[in-house]
Amino acid sequence: MYGVNVRPNPEESPPDLPALGTLLVDTSRADRVGEFRGVAGLYWSLRPMGGGIEWEVEPRHVRPALPIEQLRARTARANARSRGEVL
Repeated sequence: MYGVNVRPNPEESPPDLPALGTLLVDTSRADRVGEFRGVAGLYWSLRPMGGGIEWEVEPRHVRPALPIEQLRARTARANARSRGEVL
C-alpha cells in the first residue's frame, strides 16, 4: 500500500449529525418529515412532529427539511395540539 493515496469515498462517509430536534425529511418513506432524536447504531432515529412512534432511517436517505416542509409539519403539530391529540 506504499505510495497509494487511499481516501474514503465521500458517498460512504457519514453526514454530520444534526442537532436534536432538527426537522429532517426521510426520502425512503415518501418524504416523511420527522425530528432528529439521535443515533441508533448505523441508523438515525426520527419522530413525527405531532408525536408518535419513532422510526429509524439510514442517514443517506435523510435531507434537511425545506422551509415549506417545516411549516407544514409545525402547522400539523399545532392543529393536533388544538384537538388535544398531543401536548
